[in-house]
Formats: sequence, structure tokens, C-alpha cells
Amino acid sequence: MRALTPDTLPAPFGAYAHGVQAGRLIATSGQLGLSADGSVPAGVTAQAELCFQNIRAILAEAGADFSHVIRFTGYVTRREDFAPYMAVRDASVRDFAVKPASTLLIVTGFTRPEFLVEVEALAVAP
Repeated sequence: MRALTPDTLPAPFGAYAHGVQAGRLIATSGQLGLSADGSVPAGVTAQAELCFQNIRAILAEAGADFSHVIRFTGYVTRREDFAPYMAVRDASVRDFAVKPASTLLIVTGFTRPEFLVEVEALAVAP
């Protein structure tokens, strides 16, 4: 196994890697709407965009991109955030003939109250 921890992401909150590659399989940890400087933008759309940007960076460490994702799992804290989250997800994969599987769940919260969305991915490297 190989840890995938891009320099462009803030350090993990604990004893884990942002992503792990095992053979061709790539699993990312849940990514929050947290920028490299530690700031958290207001609004689920901006946070979701950061989540997907961070996942993109993790996949790139393994030579992969969103075309290699087989599943996204998203978590939001409010039902009204489904549509904005899905718009960001859909824009990220719109050009691919085969879309990844996807699950979206409502949760009661994350590690800090300003976080509104978290996204993780499972991919197969080329």
C-alpha cells in the first residue's frame, strides 16, 4: 500500500492518509471543504467544489483522474444541500460516458460546525 498525501491539501486531522493506493485500487478519505490555508468557504457549493478539488489532487498522486472513479460517497448536513452538492458532482463527471456509482447521505454533522459537506471516492488507477 502507498499513502497519497498531496502537498496542496492541509494535513490530515489525525493518524490517516488522505488517500491510499493498494495495487490499482485507490480509496480517499472523506474530504471536507477545507482549503490548503485552513479556511472554510461559506456555502455548500463552494465547499463541495473544494472537496472535489482535493479528491482530484489525491487521484493525481496515483496517476488517476475522475474518469477512474467507480464510486463517490457524499454526506451533507441538510436536505436542501442535495441539489447544490449534486450539481458540483455532476459537473465533475459530465464529460464521461460511464458515470461513477454514487451515494448521498444526510448526517447530523462533522468535526466542526462550519463543515457542510464531505466527499470520498473509490477509484481504479489506469
